Amino acid sequence: MNTQTVLIVDDEFAIRDMLRMALEMANFCCIEAENIQQAYQLIVDERPAIVLLDWMLPGGSGLELMNRLKREE
Repeated sequence: MNTQTVLIVDDEFAIRDMLRMALEMANFCCIEAENIQQAYQLIVDERPAIVLLDWMLPGGSGLELMNRLKREE
């Protein structure tokens, strides 16, 4: 059984919901964020194995978040 945690980052609830349902059916544990600030905090606190990151989000782009994470490691 897979116990990997996946962070789903998207500002649209329907997309997060669809991805969460599919991943949970494959035995992934899912956490969700709807903006850059929530996503960053969950990455720092929860250390998910995988992040599914939307390109355009409230508060900044997914690329900006990715670059910030790379700088901070």
